[in-house]
Amino acid sequence: MIAVSRTIVIDDTTLRDGEQSAGVAFTQDEKRAIAGELDALGVSELEIGIPAMGAEERESIRDLVALGLNASLLVWSRMHESDLRSCRHLGVRCVDLSLPLSDQQLRHKLGWTRERALAAIRRCVPQALELGLEVIVGGEDASRADHDFLLRAAETAQVVGARRFRFADTLGIMEPFGALAIFQRLRAALDLELEMHAHDDLGLATANTLAAALGGATHVNTTVNGLGERAGNAALEEVVLGLRKLYGFQVGVDLSRFPALSQRVAAAANRPLSWHKSLVGEGAFTHEAGIHVDGLLKHPLNYQGVDPAELGRSHRLVLGKHSGTHAVRKVYRDLGFVLSDRQAGALLQRIRAFVGQGKRLPEVADLETFYRDLGHGPDRHHPCSESVQPTEAAP
Repeated sequence: MIAVSRTIVIDDTTLRDGEQSAGVAFTQDEKRAIAGELDALGVSELEIGIPAMGAEERESIRDLVALGLNASLLVWSRMHESDLRSCRHLGVRCVDLSLPLSDQQLRHKLGWTRERALAAIRRCVPQALELGLEVIVGGEDASRADHDFLLRAAETAQVVGARRFRFADTLGIMEPFGALAIFQRLRAALDLELEMHAHDDLGLATANTLAAALGGATHVNTTVNGLGERAGNAALEEVVLGLRKLYGFQVGVDLSRFPALSQRVAAAANRPLSWHKSLVGEGAFTHEAGIHVDGLLKHPLNYQGVDPAELGRSHRLVLGKHSGTHAVRKVYRDLGFVLSDRQAGALLQRIRAFVGQGKRLPEVADLETFYRDLGHGPDRHHPCSESVQPTEAAP
C-alpha cells in the first residue's frame, strides 16, 4: 500500500488542457518557450498534446521531446485503439488513456454500459504497455460517477498494469470535503499512483486539488494562471504555494521566476490576467488603504500572508482614495521629495479628488504635477532605496 506522502508531483497540462481553452492556439515557438520555462522552474511532468488530432500535432509533440527537457513528457488519448496507435513513435514516456466513468457520459455520450467501459480498460491498457508506454487511466467525469463503480474501474486499471489513475472533476462541480473523502477511499483500496484533475467552474479547483493531496493523491494537474476550458483548471502557482505553505508538502518547483512565465502564457493565450488574480495579478501585492500601508511600513508581516519574493515580486504602494499621509510621504520620498505635514495633507486631498474624478490611480507624472502645483516646497533629493515601491508596475 502506498502511504500518504508529503511529497507530491506537479503534472502541468498548460500545453494540453490549457490550450483547449476556447480560442487559444499556441505557436510552436510559444510551446517550446512555455515547456522550457516550466522545466526550468522544476515542474516534473508536462502533458504536451493530443496525438490523435493529426500529423501536425504529432510533429509538435516530437519537437518538444527533442528539447531534451528534464521533465517527463506525456500525451492524452481517448481509450480507443485508433487513438492509441497515434501515440506510437513520439518519444514520450507516458499516455493518459481517458474514458468517461459517470453513467451520464457513458450512456448519453458513448452509448456504453459500465461493463463495456471496464472491458475497454482491460483491452487498451495492455496495448499501450506493448507500445512501451507507461499508462495513466483517466476517469473523465469521475466526480459524477458512482463511487463503487469508480473504485472498480481504478482497481481494473491497477490489475492490468496502469501506473496511475487520474480522477477528473471534468465539470468543476466538486467541493473539498467530498474530494478529500473520495481520495481517502481510493488511497485505502489501491496501490497505484493517484492524480487529481480539477476544473474551476465553481471557483474551487485549487481547494479541491489541495484536498485531494491531503486525501492521498501523489500527482496533481495544474496550468499556468489557471488557463483551461471554460473557467479553467487549478492554477500552478496557487497549488504549489498552497501545498507548501498550508500543508508542508515538498514540491520541487521554484516560483521565483514565475512572473515571466505567467506573462508569457497570458500573452500567448491572449488571456490578460485580471487585476485581482491571486498571486500573479497586478493587484495581488498592491496596497492603498492607509491602515494597511501604515502596518506594512512598520513590519511587512503585519499585512503579508505570502512573501511576494517567493514569486519574484515585491509589494507595491499606490496612492488613492483610501491612502493616508504616511503613504503620501513614503511615495513622494521614493520620488525624491521630502514633504511637510501641510504638503502631505494638501497632496492627499488632491490625490483623492483625482481618483474620484478619473477612476484611476495617479501615475508618477501625475504625482509630480500635483507637487509642482503646490507652488513651493523643498528641493528634490535622490530617491530612497526601500522595499515598498512607487507606482510603476510590479514585475
